[in-house]
Amino acid sequence: MPAKRTVVVIPTASEEPEKAAEAYVQVFSSLGVEHVEVLNIQSREQANGAEALDIINRADGVMLTGGDQLRLTALLGGTQLLTRLTERYQQEPIVIAGTSAGAAAMSTPMIYQGRNDAGFLKDEIHITTGLQLLRDVAIDTHFIARGRIIRMAQIIATNPGCLGLGLEEDTAVLVTKGNELEVIGNGIVVLLDGHACTGNTIYEIKPGEVFSIRDLQLHLLAKGQCYTLPGF
Repeated sequence: MPAKRTVVVIPTASEEPEKAAEAYVQVFSSLGVEHVEVLNIQSREQANGAEALDIINRADGVMLTGGDQLRLTALLGGTQLLTRLTERYQQEPIVIAGTSAGAAAMSTPMIYQGRNDAGFLKDEIHITTGLQLLRDVAIDTHFIARGRIIRMAQIIATNPGCLGLGLEEDTAVLVTKGNELEVIGNGIVVLLDGHACTGNTIYEIKPGEVFSIRDLQLHLLAKGQCYTLPGF
């Protein structure tokens, strides 16, 4: 008999964590997952506790729900839970998934504030350090539906060594070996690559002024398309 798989749902980002967790428990159960646990972290004390570590150690998969990505980084950043989750991601066979805020929080530079129609002006977009499961990648979600390409371009202008990854609705990327991406789902993934850019003005202009960037590469990838992250 094959061992039962355990999926752990972390609804920390949600303003209604119990409701969000219940929805995902139902979804995973309908998909045939026999054991679904909820780890509702609402304090850093919980994230450093033995119970949370025990649950993470037993997980075969972890799901970070949507909500506010800043809640995730503020509550999980620097904790024993995140340290152990990162260790398992790097060294053991585990699947870590996220939707909306849960996906956005996985990157190194993480967008946490900025209007959908913003991004033309310097300092309109606010970033912090994410959970760093995927390094040197900035992730944004609802990318085309909410017109977020310009705000991602500003993030790349501030550090062209970072790759911009825009996820559209009903679309995801499967990351293996730390740097191999495969697009799954019915939408499109947008990649903004600034490694070959020939210059930009973000460091020259004042806050509130319009920035420029030249030779920014754009890739549009549909289901089944693969991409190797640069720098590995």
